Amino acid sequence: MIPRALVTRYVTPLREGGSLPGIVEADDLGTYVCKFRGAGQGLKVLVAEVIVGELARAIGLRTPRLVALELTADIARYEADEEVQDLLTASLGLNLGVDFLPGSFGFDGELPEDDTDAAKVLWLDAFCANVDRSWRNPNLLLWHRNLWVIDHGASLYFHHGWAGGVTDPNRFANQPWDVSDHVLRDHVAGLADADAEISKLLSRDVFEDILELVPDEWLEPVPGADNPLFLRASYVEFLLARLGTRQWLPGGAA
Repeated sequence: MIPRALVTRYVTPLREGGSLPGIVEADDLGTYVCKFRGAGQGLKVLVAEVIVGELARAIGLRTPRLVALELTADIARYEADEEVQDLLTASLGLNLGVDFLPGSFGFDGELPEDDTDAAKVLWLDAFCANVDRSWRNPNLLLWHRNLWVIDHGASLYFHHGWAGGVTDPNRFANQPWDVSDHVLRDHVAGLADADAEISKLLSRDVFEDILELVPDEWLEPVPGADNPLFLRASYVEFLLARLGTRQWLPGGAA
């Protein structure tokens, strides 16, 4: 699974997002943006962050390193902000850490010179049904003159419908995706080339390797898939089903 570290200090909240992530320091000497298990969206958001973040890495996009952060009661006890203390107390255990990129800038519409990643970002978001990369919230950073993708928790919405058991992967496989609100929609012409390149990089083995990175503690049992092994297999089948179609890709198959 992704590496583990122990939170040693809560630094400051990031109030831009509704889930109130925070900057923390850990015993591996790293500084991370911590996505908390006790936030309103729950553990499935952390699962989506790992799966889609590692998919981004697998297809050649830049995305920050991920770790699993162990949060203890001592950190919450000494937090003065009542709202933050409540969140920390609700998040004891394993949370998600996203490597902090010091000095990075939010995306303002201007891509780095010779950028070839915009169409890949579009492909990734279409494949994972990400609905949260608009001008209101681009979830893109510029760091060292390169484009970085962050914040994938609004992807893979299908698992939010698993309360009664794992649903049919074919429904997700055939679900179209709307590009009209995407911050990089002007690069849709590059999707055919991106699809041809990326399709060679993904397979069952790749999906299985990525799911192995998700901590067992975040894989909540559902009827018919009551342990991490079955849940991982379910995610793999959904991703494979999606990869086998192109109804979701603006413009269709390459």
